[in-house]
Amino acid sequence: MKKLLLMAAVAVMGISANAQEFRFGPKAGFAMSTIKLDDKQDDLDGRKMSAKYTFYIGGMAEYKFNDNFAVQGEVLYSPLGAKEKIDGVNAGGMYFGESTKITFGTLLIPVSAKYFITEGFSVAAGVNVGLILTAKQKTVIGSDFLDVEMEGEGGDVDIKKDIKSLNLAPFLGVEYMLENGLFFDARYSLGVSNLSNDNSGGSVKNSFAQVGVGFKFGGN
Repeated sequence: MKKLLLMAAVAVMGISANAQEFRFGPKAGFAMSTIKLDDKQDDLDGRKMSAKYTFYIGGMAEYKFNDNFAVQGEVLYSPLGAKEKIDGVNAGGMYFGESTKITFGTLLIPVSAKYFITEGFSVAAGVNVGLILTAKQKTVIGSDFLDVEMEGEGGDVDIKKDIKSLNLAPFLGVEYMLENGLFFDARYSLGVSNLSNDNSGGSVKNSFAQVGVGFKFGGN
């Protein structure tokens, strides 16, 4: 037992000795979000809504164990979702169409493991834990002469009761950091959680790509 405790103490001391730096800072950027509906949702097979272009903002913290390995955690906010435009029909010589926008106000908590290929360039793999705080849908019926917003203040309808709160999305990413701490990163998160509260068996999945910039304080 004493030998095991001694070995554990030596290992912990070794990790501490090799630990190089702790960094933290803000980050923000551009996001492209999509929603995919399966064949039981609206009776369409593999229906995928058009991408919604939006933003994200928040902060990150990175702990680097040695020259090659680190772990990183973040807290971000992003209004994810998707949009869709359905071509209409001629009714009595008048064209009617429909456009819908869905917005998930999401708190993202990405946690990842990073491998540094060079001092400034790294690749990462992890999981995005998304907490959907709000969910809204806006539908506009359009014609040749007018646009009509559907029910709800400003056309927005609260659909939070129809959407689950947890969105798990594994991701892969890359990052490049300059010597002054400024960094640029990109990643893709694949939504694997079924967000639908509909008991019919259909699924709703939200995936998204992010490209951003940030600054890291700290280090040696």
